[in-house]
Amino acid sequence: MEVKKILVVGAGTMGHGIAQLAAQQGFEAYLLDTEKTIVDKAYMKIKENLFKRVEKGKITKEQAEEVIKRITVGTELESFSDADFVIEAVFEDIEIKKKVFEKLDSIFGPEVVLTTNTTACSISEIAAATKNRKRVIGMHFFNPPVIMKLVEIIPGLETDEATVEKTKAMAEMLDKTPIVTKIETPAGIVSRVLAALLNEAVVVYSEGVADAKDIDTAMKLGANLPMGPLELIDMIGVDIHLAKTETLYREYSDPRYRPPYILRKMVKAGHLGRKTGRGFYVYDENK
Repeated sequence: MEVKKILVVGAGTMGHGIAQLAAQQGFEAYLLDTEKTIVDKAYMKIKENLFKRVEKGKITKEQAEEVIKRITVGTELESFSDADFVIEAVFEDIEIKKKVFEKLDSIFGPEVVLTTNTTACSISEIAAATKNRKRVIGMHFFNPPVIMKLVEIIPGLETDEATVEKTKAMAEMLDKTPIVTKIETPAGIVSRVLAALLNEAVVVYSEGVADAKDIDTAMKLGANLPMGPLELIDMIGVDIHLAKTETLYREYSDPRYRPPYILRKMVKAGHLGRKTGRGFYVYDENK
């Protein structure tokens, strides 16, 4: 499989991270979103991330500039119709994703694999919005995509083996370790296991057992986690965690996945974590 140009649909935290990853691995990276302000902000964030790596001595200034040259942002899908591989990373809303895939299916030829970075939405339901369901598959990266080594590959009911193999090969070309689930399951492996753990940390916090810092410290020192559960939710996005747990609870009716009410209050207040400056922690006193 020869892939030179990768299209990432959705310029949020995961989307621009995947685009940066693709460009760093030598691919032409297209980054698409609905508004120019969104893609411009994402482009600036990528540049900021790259020059932080320069400051840390991980790459040279020249290398950073070469990566930046390989990234093109835009708001019109048709202008990126020459992409060889597509990764969707829009918000966790099944109806939005279905509309995106319906449009992708109408533009790209059958040889182009259409992947979704979803952590909770049904791959088969997303694929049902297309005429060529066999080339639709889950390709779940972890945050931050540039650093985290795992990619979970989740086939839908009608995904064919050729699509699975192409997606595995793509993950390896991006210097990731792919794991393919045997069956389709909401949230794959990691997110499904983590959802219950993160929810319980939120319950402990909302009951007033301890403050966020102490809960995170306890889990890091007591369970040897590299990051505390509330810190992790802030990094993922409180809104993203809420959407994921809502989907899991709807699919399984399992109380482990029922999102604690405080998550809804935080989302309504705009306390979404690092991206807004305030979540379980305050990152910017002005927000």
